[in-house]
Amino acid sequence: MQLSLSEIIQNTIQKEGPISFRDFMEMALYYPEVGYYTSARDKIGTEGDFYTSPYLTDAFGHVIARQLEEMWHLAGKEDFIIVEYGAGMGSLCIDILSQLTAKREFYNKLKYCIIERSEAMRTKAQNTITDLQVGQKVHWYNSINEIPSFTGCVIANEVVDNFSVHKVVMVKDQLMEIFVGYSNGFVEVLKPAQAILKDYFRDLGVQLPAGFCTEVNLQAIDWIKNISATLNKGFVLTIDYGYPSSELYQSDRRAGTIACYNKHTVNDLPYTNIGQQDITTHVNFSALHLWGAKNGLINCGFTNQSQFLLSLGLTEYMRKIEETDKSNFEARKKLSLLHNLLISMGKKMKVLIQQKGLEQPFLSGLRFTHPLT
Repeated sequence: MQLSLSEIIQNTIQKEGPISFRDFMEMALYYPEVGYYTSARDKIGTEGDFYTSPYLTDAFGHVIARQLEEMWHLAGKEDFIIVEYGAGMGSLCIDILSQLTAKREFYNKLKYCIIERSEAMRTKAQNTITDLQVGQKVHWYNSINEIPSFTGCVIANEVVDNFSVHKVVMVKDQLMEIFVGYSNGFVEVLKPAQAILKDYFRDLGVQLPAGFCTEVNLQAIDWIKNISATLNKGFVLTIDYGYPSSELYQSDRRAGTIACYNKHTVNDLPYTNIGQQDITTHVNFSALHLWGAKNGLINCGFTNQSQFLLSLGLTEYMRKIEETDKSNFEARKKLSLLHNLLISMGKKMKVLIQQKGLEQPFLSGLRFTHPLT
């Protein structure tokens, strides 16, 4: 009889002893075939566990396409590669390329590369995209290291929050790492934090108060390093839930930011429904900025998704829908989704754009920026 993922993790702990929360999260999300993202079940949409902006409306991709076109101009109107991490069902890719088909000069110089580690998600997206006219522009990779040095833009929409993280807590004046053991259920075990975790906070200039629990996303550091090593000239566009350090380590987040999504409900119980629910943590955008800068990426600006989309003309998009027919059910539905994109999700989602090889480019999506400290 096939073991459940919970039993597989239990067996690992019994053989090896307590594992780091990072390793637990990695198994829960990405264990072959039965991890949350590697299983065949739907994750996004009505039958899944959560919605993403591209799933809600094609306006999200259409507006981002405007920013990409401007980036292409700033980069010298040469061959341009868009690299999207974690494309999910492929909605954002389809909406961006569909919008850019009318921009023939740009479209002809464009190549779209998707990096998707989940074989199940990749198969679903490929089945959809391959049959479309824009499918000829799309190429699939396992890692950015497989792509030769390029000019373009790397897009990560709701990706970094799914990287497996170390979980730490400050006990008096000592940083401790949380490990996961098993004794009639999963239990948390404290061990002295390794030096790399202490260095993370030292480099950020952060001193956690006693009793403060939070997460450390070391994978995000490796991720941004790999991007910078491959990107010759262009931009990195990161859209996700999160905060700069000055907000992330406020007292109201002293229990950490872990959130699990199961059938459109949210909980903070990662040790239940293992493999059946998403596990996320908020992104530290100050960390992405710091380690990006250490590796040659310059900060263009930081804002929220609402201001980013409005700066790129989402209001104009909404006005056109209103002008078609306010009484039309489909038009009202579209406006409702756009309102959700702006108000409900838009204020929570943040946008960070970094660049390499360019001289202080002005981007229309960053008309209204916030400090990143």
